[in-house]
Amino acid sequence: MEKTSFVTDLTQMVNEILTEAQLKPGNTFVLGCSTSEILGKKIGKYPSQEIGEWVVETLNNRLEHDGIHLAVQGCEHLNRALVVERQVAEKNNWEIVEVLPSLTAGGACSVAAFKYFKDPVEVEAIVAQAGIDIGDTAIGMHIKHVQVPVRPTKKELGAAHVTALRSRPKYIGGPRAAYQSEG
Repeated sequence: MEKTSFVTDLTQMVNEILTEAQLKPGNTFVLGCSTSEILGKKIGKYPSQEIGEWVVETLNNRLEHDGIHLAVQGCEHLNRALVVERQVAEKNNWEIVEVLPSLTAGGACSVAAFKYFKDPVEVEAIVAQAGIDIGDTAIGMHIKHVQVPVRPTKKELGAAHVTALRSRPKYIGGPRAAYQSEG
């Protein structure tokens, strides 16, 4: 796998998601990623630290440009806890938990987040405004309701299926209500 085209594809996907999600500075974007799936292998069985670093570095650089915070979801062995910057966890009152991710418990992207973040911590749960799911890792539990699917033009990164979610305010009020947007 060639890094330059990988980074280009991932950046294009994230740009499309950000355009549709219309995030603001201070919002949070979740990454769920299986590097095993990117390599065409069974999820969780062949983690790649190198690819995890490519993913986290690319996303962190892109999101920082817009003042958006990255949260990196770990695997089910850590109950899908997320790596975030300490200041983001404290600002949002997210409960910090005590665990260090590894390739086999948390995954390559969580380990990479501990390398690239300034002051990384793990939190048990968050409410983010949007996110990308690379390899069908199930990020929905961390996205604000109401969740709306986003389908990037490219549907795969390496061999991994890619989907995304954004959120929107709930529509309330019934048939007489008027709304500012259609969602």
